Amino acid sequence: MKDSPIRNKSFDFAVEIIHYCDVLKANNDFELASQLLRSGTSIGANSREAQRGVSKKDFKNKFGIALKEADETMYWLELLRATRANVPQNLIEKCEELIRILVSIIKNSQLSTQHS
Repeated sequence: MKDSPIRNKSFDFAVEIIHYCDVLKANNDFELASQLLRSGTSIGANSREAQRGVSKKDFKNKFGIALKEADETMYWLELLRATRANVPQNLIEKCEELIRILVSIIKNSQLSTQHS
């Protein structure tokens, strides 16, 4: 599982989110930093939990939560971008990539369930 692309990418993304939130906090943007930190780090936590799921239902549920958190993270990044010019483009791109990967995982898990 350590070589899982979603595990590695979501962990690296969380690290970048933490560093960006430190910048936001230094600019006294505590509320937005808190929201972004919570959702941006939750993607990896839920993805990791999904990989340890006790059932297919648990697996899909945890990845579904990770997808919702990724979508929420994108919302906060877009909101920050709309109100400030300093949101790193790579954060937007990496969040979009995580969303694509999570959608693919969920779709593939539904297909494998239908064919079982």
